Amino acid sequence: MRIAVIGAGYVGLTLAAVLAQRHQVTVCDIDPTKVDLVNSRRSPFYDATLGDFLQSAELNLSATTSLEQACQNASYVILATPTNYDHQSGSFDTSSLEQVLDDAALQVPQATFVIKSTVPVGFTERMRAKHPGAGIVFVPEFLRESRALEDNLRPSRIVVGDRSALGQEVADLLSEAALNDPPVLLTGPSEAEAAKLFANTYLALRVAFFNELDTYAAVHDLRTAEIVGAVALDPRIGDHYNNPSFGYGGYCLPKDSRQLLANYGLLPQNLITAIVESNSTRMDYIAAAILARTPKKVGIYRLTMKTGSDNFRESAILGVMARLARAGLEIIIYEPLLDAPSLDGATVVSDLETFKDQADVIVANRWSEELTDVADKLYTRDVYRRD
Repeated sequence: MRIAVIGAGYVGLTLAAVLAQRHQVTVCDIDPTKVDLVNSRRSPFYDATLGDFLQSAELNLSATTSLEQACQNASYVILATPTNYDHQSGSFDTSSLEQVLDDAALQVPQATFVIKSTVPVGFTERMRAKHPGAGIVFVPEFLRESRALEDNLRPSRIVVGDRSALGQEVADLLSEAALNDPPVLLTGPSEAEAAKLFANTYLALRVAFFNELDTYAAVHDLRTAEIVGAVALDPRIGDHYNNPSFGYGGYCLPKDSRQLLANYGLLPQNLITAIVESNSTRMDYIAAAILARTPKKVGIYRLTMKTGSDNFRESAILGVMARLARAGLEIIIYEPLLDAPSLDGATVVSDLETFKDQADVIVANRWSEELTDVADKLYTRDVYRRD
């Protein structure tokens, strides 16, 4: 079959690569640099295995900036464009997704449109009302950052927001590409949308819980690792997602938890609000702990959310940095992926040794062997030295 995938981000491109093992897949993106990279079989972002997969696997994969070219004779159009959270409206900004769906529906009205972008609850039903007769199905993605290809090849589950035969067809398309035998669940569209938001909000809750445990331990001079270790031995809790950090961040958890809170509206709840607010509270505590060391110059080691990532978006260390800046501290940054002399008033230092020499305190969300020789300057809450 011919399949169009709109959006060459980590959701769209990794899925496109997996489907291109069996089908003719064309990726469309507005960024010509991304398109050129895909056509030369190189990944435009970091993923642990995607680069090698693009180079070594036999894929019927191409990329273009032309939506018309991508959609030509397509049986499926997979929509994976960004839907960032808009703080002013209190909801995801779905305008680009809606525009792409409108345009694609004019190109190939007979195609099945699969929405992979994360959307507010009720979005798919609204799009079906706007495009009567069109086959529109929401399929949530459950991908780990920097492990998106692996999670498409071996998904934990496949949830399709359509209980009809069309939903089963979409489930079959995704299942045939999996190397494992994932459970498949057909739901209503709004149920699938809600499942995505609740899943990520639960993960945010878990991060927030162990961060607050760490705050308690640090204030009372207790050993966080011993408390977490004892708690995690309960099989109902488990030894995962429990390494303290400066806060949850990345593409999904901050925006999805805020969107879920917005979807609640006036419905009674306390926990979802607490999850959203806990991240800010944690960053307040981290900043205060750094300020207590009375540094003259603070060094921020890496802006990425976690080890092995190239993503700065909603990284908790940015929130900590903003708080330190408001307190009037001089800040320098070491981030090899940042091609700029400064960021938000902080100087970017490209040489690691110079960075180490200049900083009184080095702040790192995640430990690195590069910092072994300056352990006396280091401030981190990375207990296990892993993500």
